[in-house]
Amino acid sequence: MRIVATCAALMLPFAGTAAAAPATSAAGAHAGGPACTRHLADTGAADAVRPGDVVCFDSTAKANRLKITKGGTAQAPVTYSGAGQQVGGIDVDANYVIVDGYTMDQPEAPGIEVHGNGVTIQNNTVTAPKGGDGDGLRFFGDNIAIRHNTISKTDNSTGAHADCMQTFATDEDDVASSHLVIDSNRCEQVDNMCLMAEGPNSEAGDGSGQGVSEDWTFSNNYCQTREASQTLMVDDVQHLTVTGNTWAAGPDHAIGLQNKSTDAHVKDNKLDPSIKCEVGIDDSSKQGYQGPTPRCDP
Repeated sequence: MRIVATCAALMLPFAGTAAAAPATSAAGAHAGGPACTRHLADTGAADAVRPGDVVCFDSTAKANRLKITKGGTAQAPVTYSGAGQQVGGIDVDANYVIVDGYTMDQPEAPGIEVHGNGVTIQNNTVTAPKGGDGDGLRFFGDNIAIRHNTISKTDNSTGAHADCMQTFATDEDDVASSHLVIDSNRCEQVDNMCLMAEGPNSEAGDGSGQGVSEDWTFSNNYCQTREASQTLMVDDVQHLTVTGNTWAAGPDHAIGLQNKSTDAHVKDNKLDPSIKCEVGIDDSSKQGYQGPTPRCDP
């Protein structure tokens, strides 16, 4: 089951890398985050934001979603610094932003949704997202980095397909993603998958057929899947590297590669003894595969 997001991305000129995060400092409005250079009452004042700013919101209500629509440049991204500030979820519709250090407790799902290029999502906490399809984080765009976030307690009990992270490519808003890094995140007590990834020609049959999902690194993450058959399900994504992750108990197999998910490299992951098959793969995905011998279907 998939609930398709409807908000449109604010697309700025594309350039090649995810936004690099600045050093942290306790000098900001919220101790422990990057030093604030621009204080705003709420997102309604975002027109004042300039490339390179470190933005702190001083009075955003805890129940309100943070809607980020103003980005920077590849050389001077805008940082939105939470340093633990609680919000009701985050929607990013901009390029070249860093979203750092927000807390979400029972936000409307997905807890964080990204439409844009050159976006970094880091040091955020999403707990028990509610409604919709129950996902913790969704992303759509190129050169996205997702680092050091904790997402927990996604819930399938309402019939949802509640993943820690999900992406798909179905239309001009929900686009294919390339040059992606997902590193050092924790997916804890997740009912469904740690990552559900569908490219533009997915077997679901609703793909846009536009663009390509490729060049992904999924590394050093902790994945605790409670109900799904796989921890990672990858459909029509090429050149994927999966390394250094911990697969906790729960799924039938850790990784599923299907529908021309070619040139995957899998190595150095820690597998709970209860998981009997690390990699499941179909014939169309075997080209260029390197890693443990696949022992099951995807």
